[in-house]
Amino acid sequence: MRFRSIYTNSAGILVSRIFGFVRDLLTASVLGANIYSDIFFVAFKLPNLFRRIFAEGAFVQSFLPTFIASGHKSLFAAAVLIRFFLFLMAASVLVTLFSPQITRLIALGFSEETVAAAAPLVAINFYYLDFVFLVTFLSALLQYKEHFATTAFSTALLNISMITALVLFRHEDPETIVYALSFSVLIGGALQLALHLWMAGRKGFCRMLAGGFVYLRKKKSLAEKEVKRFGRTFFPSVLGNSTAQVSSFIDTWLASFLVSGSISYLFYANRLFQLPLALFATAASIALFPTVSKLLKKGLVEDAKAESKRVFWVLVALLGGAAAIGVTLSTQIVTLLFERGAFDAGDTQNTSAVLVMYLAGLLPFGLAKLFSLWLYAMHRQADAAKIAAKSLGFNILFSLALILPLQAPGLALASSLSGWILLYLTLKAVGREIFLDIMRSKYAPLSLFFIAFCWLCAWGIKVIADAYL
Repeated sequence: MRFRSIYTNSAGILVSRIFGFVRDLLTASVLGANIYSDIFFVAFKLPNLFRRIFAEGAFVQSFLPTFIASGHKSLFAAAVLIRFFLFLMAASVLVTLFSPQITRLIALGFSEETVAAAAPLVAINFYYLDFVFLVTFLSALLQYKEHFATTAFSTALLNISMITALVLFRHEDPETIVYALSFSVLIGGALQLALHLWMAGRKGFCRMLAGGFVYLRKKKSLAEKEVKRFGRTFFPSVLGNSTAQVSSFIDTWLASFLVSGSISYLFYANRLFQLPLALFATAASIALFPTVSKLLKKGLVEDAKAESKRVFWVLVALLGGAAAIGVTLSTQIVTLLFERGAFDAGDTQNTSAVLVMYLAGLLPFGLAKLFSLWLYAMHRQADAAKIAAKSLGFNILFSLALILPLQAPGLALASSLSGWILLYLTLKAVGREIFLDIMRSKYAPLSLFFIAFCWLCAWGIKVIADAYL
């Protein structure tokens, strides 16, 4: 396991999130937290949901092990590419034709007038998913070569495109701004695809795919068994990777019944929550997965444990420290990042309350990503799907129980509670022996000390801020 791969992923994610925060800062300043921001976030929610499921696990964790084991890699890759792309194009057309009905499903609490305003934006934003699939497919091939930089840094292009739209249209009316943002999403997807095509060409994958397309019709039967195997693992993998994303989607759906701005509070808080999760847990899991998959395919279980052990306590320290800082300084962080323009002090208090509840689930969601890699590498996608389904079921129950007494923060807390259940069930499925072997490390006390140190520093900063600011 090369820590350089983790650093590359983390650096790329950090660059993207910096631009993402600039985007969110401008969005909060230009649109605030109101019906127009709610409309755009609902429209962007569906493709963004699938983007996270595709790009952060489901496709790669099913495709890559099958691709590694394939004896006809070009045929297998070409067959998967054609089938998925045609399906997604058809889905995009259907969403365009039935956008009002889709919008109603996403946000049941919206009025008819609000649904009518949001439906065209839902249709526009959904086409981003077509770009996402092509980018994810090419990134899976690049991961096979253990090349991560292109995918890690290219995500910034979406945010740069959206920032450009906000700057150019900031003086226009809110309706024009949300349309400009929606078209900028498609432009960002096209830029990501162009960069991946360029790098895939340099790595020789474009020639490989071209050969696969040429011979696919004549030799389709050679790859059919592998395609079916991929199909059997992909759909369980979608559910297995989608717990956090579907939880966020449920939050948005239920928040549409709450006061105006609740969807935006959840969105801004979730963006802050996703930063350390992506920067540390997602970056580590993406870098670790090809290595673990290849080792387990060769039967080198102890080597796979050793690779995971190197990451575990570092991840505990970073996620625990980030949660301690975020919870202690939640109000200060939201004030610094968002409180300007149309985003006022009341919005800050509501968003920071939601953020605290989300951060309670940072550690379990992050560690679940690490240990779920073992299930996917061993082709146990069905087990991961069952675990995710149970966790999601608890999330729904918690959400229904907490939405009335706690409002938007209750929805975030429900998501975090389901994250702890997800971690427990994942560890149980991976096995007690593997978990304990990975946990045993002389660095455990150091990681716990780091978490305590982060909390003390954050507490000191809070005391000073409260006293002098």
